[in-house]
Amino acid sequence: MAVPTIHHLPVARALMEAGIDVLIEKPVTARLAQADELIALAEKTARIAQVGHLERFNPAVKATLPLITRPMFFEVHRLSVFTPRSLDVDVVLDLMIHDLDAVISLVNSPVKEIRAAGLPILSNKVDIANARVEFESGCIANFTASRVSTERVRKLRFFQPRQYISVDYDRQDVLVFTVGDGAGVPSPNPEIKVAKPQVSPEEPLRAEIRAFLHSVRSREQPTVTLDDGRRALALALEILEQIDAHARALNLAG
Repeated sequence: MAVPTIHHLPVARALMEAGIDVLIEKPVTARLAQADELIALAEKTARIAQVGHLERFNPAVKATLPLITRPMFFEVHRLSVFTPRSLDVDVVLDLMIHDLDAVISLVNSPVKEIRAAGLPILSNKVDIANARVEFESGCIANFTASRVSTERVRKLRFFQPRQYISVDYDRQDVLVFTVGDGAGVPSPNPEIKVAKPQVSPEEPLRAEIRAFLHSVRSREQPTVTLDDGRRALALALEILEQIDAHARALNLAG
């Protein structure tokens, strides 16, 4: 289902009440109350409802999942050249939400604090934004999203004890830098081992659709649930609130 976000709820409602399973593009809805209604509706109608957070199906992200131990710092960049597409929403709901969902799934911890700033550049919506998110686990994630860049960048990097892992969404590759033998004992001359986990290239959209069809046939819970979509939306909306507060504090809102 790829209608404008404001139509996600009414269109999904009509389909689910007609007995049809749905694949809903991100963001799941425009407001949290609408997401809650969708969740209740899916349960009432016993329909499969998957949210289209595409990067969860990126082979590089899949290859990263077994490597997760205790991620403590993320640096995420998603930069795009300006296009008049999707100017009905800001860059947080257009681009950054992909990475919010991915990091939430990797950290698996409640959000503790958010700081954010952003500016409209070529549209009347926020076109470039940065958010610093602290989780209850102590993990810090720094997100930068822009749709006014001169280049296209899709990268996620994170640090965990004695490891640095770099994920390139576009190239679908993963690099792992490990210090020493992982025993946690500092060394004055630590040996850094570099590994490149095997990634089976696949178009994420094809993988997403295949996963949805599997859920439809098996009636199993989808990879990205409505609850997942709601969590990403909630974080995105909180970031937008912080951006607005920052702009008002600096007298930038107009």
